[in-house]
Amino acid sequence: MSSLVPDVAPQLKLIALDEDDLAVISTHVQDARVRICDIIWRQGDKRLVIGMSRLDWEQTLAGETAPRRLAAALRFDRVLSLKSRNIDLAAPQTLLELVGIEFSADTAPGGSALLLFSGGAALRLDVECLECELTDL
Repeated sequence: MSSLVPDVAPQLKLIALDEDDLAVISTHVQDARVRICDIIWRQGDKRLVIGMSRLDWEQTLAGETAPRRLAAALRFDRVLSLKSRNIDLAAPQTLLELVGIEFSADTAPGGSALLLFSGGAALRLDVECLECELTDL
């Protein structure tokens, strides 16, 4: 008998409040594709939101032959400043590939999150404290 429930992967929702949590999120967004126009900096709200197409690492590690991509959003709150390197805002359709995310603590609980992209591109977020969420859409 066939199932009436479609075969859909459960949606991932992770929250990072410290460096160890952020390392887990970094693993899930490794090799994610990000268009520059999907990087949304809401300075007044102290929020950075990044839309992405991330690899479904759970499926990939389970041995599926054709890795699939999932639409996801990465959000950082309490962002005091945002700086970029080698990201051309005049080319909004440019596709970046996220390599990983690192966090350097400053004066507790603040610090800097560094999003590293292939080709030497990077985003640096100075934060009051680490508040990050990854959600599949």
